[in-house]
Amino acid sequence: MNRNYFAVKRISYIFTLSAENFNIFPMKRFPIIFLLFMVICAVHGQTNTITLSHYLFPEFQEGKILMKNGTEVKTLLNYNALTEEVVFDDNSNVLAIGKAVIPQIDTVFIGDRKFIYKDGKFLEVLHDSSYKFFSQHKCRVIPPGKPAAYGGTSETSAIDSYSSLISDGRVYNLKLPDDFKVKPYTVYWIEKEGKLKSFLSLGQLKSFYKKKKKLYEEYMKNYKVDFEDQKSIVDLVNYMETH
Repeated sequence: MNRNYFAVKRISYIFTLSAENFNIFPMKRFPIIFLLFMVICAVHGQTNTITLSHYLFPEFQEGKILMKNGTEVKTLLNYNALTEEVVFDDNSNVLAIGKAVIPQIDTVFIGDRKFIYKDGKFLEVLHDSSYKFFSQHKCRVIPPGKPAAYGGTSETSAIDSYSSLISDGRVYNLKLPDDFKVKPYTVYWIEKEGKLKSFLSLGQLKSFYKKKKKLYEEYMKNYKVDFEDQKSIVDLVNYMETH
């Protein structure tokens, strides 16, 4: 048996114990696999030859799940930007953490990046000292549509295609069908006085710092800022927050 088998068994034991301690499941203990994770799909092929178009990382990373009771679990992790779930690879099966267990998780580490679950969503922690700054990784999937009149595409057909993608579990495949287009995007969140405020563009960020308009414009003049580059946004926000 490989190392992932034992990782899954260990996670199952810990999460089952945690669930019982927190009375999440008042009935008798369910079979572990149903209690903790939903088996999403069997992943066919080798992950190192597949493009993970709607996943945050190009391949599953060494990761760690830190529970609020101090327990740590190490396994291979990734983040599905379409379903916004942390998933792990169990011998080519993609498993998603059960919703009842998520509130018991303190922090998720994937590679050298850190995630928390806050206000009903997983957020990557970009800064967490003098100010708190997070990113929420999402993606849009544009399904194919059947040709309509005048060279257009049927919107109803596109919706039906997307619904079938969800219903048959293909949203968890490492690669979506070739005729589906994936457009990743990021929602950034800054926490001020205990409240989260989001922005989706440089224009919205500029409005957020309207009291520091000159400082913002000076930075934008001296540095090339690309909204699609997370480090570029992190550097800009850090400058605005520390000056």
